Amino acid sequence: MTFQNHIVWITGASSGIGRAVAIEFAKQGATVAVTARRIDELDKLVSEIKNFGGKAKAFYCDILEEKSIQSCTQKIIQEFNKLDVAVANAGFGVFGKMEDLTQEEWRRQLEGNVIGLALTAKYALPHLKQTKGRLALVGSVGAYLPNPYVGAYGASKAAVNSIGLTFQVELQGTGVSCTTLHPGFVKSEIARIDNHGVWHPDRKDPRPAKMMWPTEKAAQVMVKAIWQRKRNYIFTAHGKIFIWIQRLFPSVMRKLMAKAPKPS
Repeated sequence: MTFQNHIVWITGASSGIGRAVAIEFAKQGATVAVTARRIDELDKLVSEIKNFGGKAKAFYCDILEEKSIQSCTQKIIQEFNKLDVAVANAGFGVFGKMEDLTQEEWRRQLEGNVIGLALTAKYALPHLKQTKGRLALVGSVGAYLPNPYVGAYGASKAAVNSIGLTFQVELQGTGVSCTTLHPGFVKSEIARIDNHGVWHPDRKDPRPAKMMWPTEKAAQVMVKAIWQRKRNYIFTAHGKIFIWIQRLFPSVMRKLMAKAPKPS
């Protein structure tokens, strides 16, 4: 596996999985275009990558704004003249029982995790077709499971799964692959960001710590799956087990998920 001379665009690269994926691509020889809203964090990431001999450049991108996505794509192409891989990773969670969520909370969840992801793909694809490149969409094991207290998030990731399946048909004959990645529990800031996008560094993550993968490990398997042009890639082990239980014993999964801790 090598991404030498590849230009890789990663959205949501300022923290968590996106940050780790950017570092892993750079270690594999790629030049990474890292994008997010927090430019200060992106600058730290670029410095870290350059310190080990990698190549990276930061660009501002707000996936809630189509013009921002379009402008960011244009700047990346102006800088590097091509695009080989696009990883639509940026996203967040909206928390609460579905009966309590407001219209604005639903809108924000779907605009970020679904529309922002789809538009990232839209603006990347003309350039990926020129290089017969790779499109990657970051979904979640939650796309396949009941999701108490994170139902809006689960619905958004189910939509990501559907978008990936559709791209895999629509892109036939173009040379572009679409890999939809469905991680289980991976360390990230997602539980520390509230429904309005405000970060709370001291907020407790309700997810089981013993099941949590480090971001570096997740990034390694994700980059490998993208390299191999896999279609749907589910990880971690517990994520695969949960989906297996849901498919064969849905009543058991409902009982398990009913005991899920409530977000603070």
